[in-house]
Amino acid sequence: MSNLPLKFGQYIVPLLIVCTSIVLYFMEPYSSQYLEYNVPAIQLGEHYRLLSGHLLHTNLIHLLFNVLGFILLWALHGDDYRPLECSLLFIGLCLCVSLMMYFLSSELTSYVGLSGVLHGIFAWGIVQDIRKKMLSGYLLLIGLVLKVGNEQLYGAGTLMPDLIGASVAIQSHLYGAIMGVLFGILSWIFRTKHTST
Repeated sequence: MSNLPLKFGQYIVPLLIVCTSIVLYFMEPYSSQYLEYNVPAIQLGEHYRLLSGHLLHTNLIHLLFNVLGFILLWALHGDDYRPLECSLLFIGLCLCVSLMMYFLSSELTSYVGLSGVLHGIFAWGIVQDIRKKMLSGYLLLIGLVLKVGNEQLYGAGTLMPDLIGASVAIQSHLYGAIMGVLFGILSWIFRTKHTST
């Protein structure tokens, strides 16, 4: 238990994101009506949906899976979380994944869920492990590439769509992983420059 990242700055942003997702879940169906990633609404000027859609979920199982995923990522890489950086990472991933879906996956006209962003946070954490010369970083990177690659080749299977009551937007996983690596590299460069000055 003492090895968990329990400093305030390490858990405050994930906690706020999780709590917001839970509150919005209990405000359904209004949350989805006004906040989901929805292409026609975005085209009408509701650009905030590029961010807010990631905080919504199709059902309780979907919410629990994403909350558990966020907790596991925090336990794995929370030592590297800093409030401002974590906030910018989350917002940046939300916007980038949404924009990539908008421009590269036009068939996705609506979307909810944290999974794309979680893949990005995971990829960001992997880069931090590699920066610290940890073998686990390379092993996790191989696992992420195999997982996302398998989804792109063979789809998400049938179990998860049945559980969450919706198709799995595997494109968001790919986009999140790509942007997570890029943000991780930018973070690496920034931290290197910051420590050398």
